[in-house]
Amino acid sequence: MKKSQQTVPFVDMSSTESKVFTKKAGIPMKTEPKMLDLIFQTAKALQVDAVAMSGSRTDTRAPKDEFQDYDVVYVVDDLDKLTSDLSWLDSFGKRIIEQHNVLGNRRLYLMLFEDGNRIDLTLCPKEHMKEWVDSEAGYTVLVDEKGLFEPYSQNLERYWTSPASETDFEKSCNEFWWVSAYVVKGICRNQVIYATDHIYGICLQELLKVLAWQVASDRGAVDIGKNYKYLFNYLPAEIEKDFSNLLNFSSLDKITQSLFATMHFFHKEAQILAQKMGFVYDKEVAERMIEYAEERLETNETITR
Repeated sequence: MKKSQQTVPFVDMSSTESKVFTKKAGIPMKTEPKMLDLIFQTAKALQVDAVAMSGSRTDTRAPKDEFQDYDVVYVVDDLDKLTSDLSWLDSFGKRIIEQHNVLGNRRLYLMLFEDGNRIDLTLCPKEHMKEWVDSEAGYTVLVDEKGLFEPYSQNLERYWTSPASETDFEKSCNEFWWVSAYVVKGICRNQVIYATDHIYGICLQELLKVLAWQVASDRGAVDIGKNYKYLFNYLPAEIEKDFSNLLNFSSLDKITQSLFATMHFFHKEAQILAQKMGFVYDKEVAERMIEYAEERLETNETITR
């Protein structure tokens, strides 16, 4: 199997990874070159049509460490044949834990090996390659003798954020303040999980969205990464510190503190963004919702007792 001539933006980590051992004594972590060779050799034995890699190992900005997965796709001609007997997965090494998943027309095998390496391997029928390409922000083609990837364009801007429209901004603000009432309800009912789910899963996500729009308002469209992982690279350190301080949900008292801090944080940043972009921001609704939370939580026996 001929390897692609495309330049592969990998960083040789052999000097780092060779020093990494699992807690189980005597199992050195395979270096990146050894892992790539194993991936190539397995692909050759299976006679797959093409191999590509996505994820952090193809992202030159991602920190290089032993926790990086090998996100690999094998483009195959006969999926049923390969999945009918999965004993070939043993060629990658002894697994601590694994998951087998169906993703549309693809099959995904998540494998954590006893040396600490992890491979997320997708088997993708060649007639459904677009399904895999559309699911990735970017990738590097490693093997493709038949040029199967040539018709496809990479979605490199999948995790980019553009400046907000006024409609998007209005919807985000409305969602934040509306859901804040659910957090209040959860606290008053002594429902820690319910309150935590709403404050983290919705309110804080809207705050992150506003912060990302702040960055985009200054820089234009910007890559904030999956799950906002690069967002704070563009913001002052104190913003990241203030956001991190919101993440203590260990008790109803802490959730209450987080809620009020989150409300004031969002209120401040939304006003700044509105002024920058010339948007209308409904300060009256924000202030009434803060007052609503204060009235109910100050008199709530769960909190005050």
